[in-house]
Amino acid sequence: VQLQASGGGLVQPGGSLRLSCAASGSISSFPGLGWHRQVAGKGRELVAEFTRSGSTNYADFVEGRFTISRDNLKNIMSLQMNSLKPEDTAVYFCYVIQRRGVYEYVHWGQGTLVTVSS
Repeated sequence: VQLQASGGGLVQPGGSLRLSCAASGSISSFPGLGWHRQVAGKGRELVAEFTRSGSTNYADFVEGRFTISRDNLKNIMSLQMNSLKPEDTAVYFCYVIQRRGVYEYVHWGQGTLVTVSS
């Protein structure tokens, strides 16, 4: 599975960005997929995800500002980010969980940098 993340960039506080993650496989087949981010000097943390039950889950810091979505026909997952704050500055990674037999594998995209600054 190959994932290509895009959409990062420089945005002013209060602005919006839409991240996209294009998958080489059928995203409808993955039991889990979502976005993490990594702030410089810190570990990677969950931002938003589609859970195994198909529902969505967001980190507390999202506070209703982000929306995760998916297009199963185009095999694209997106993260719409509104009301961005300087503390949202990070590298954002998309991931999918692939199941092969009894094993599960996590595949990561290459990351896209989001910088929120005036």
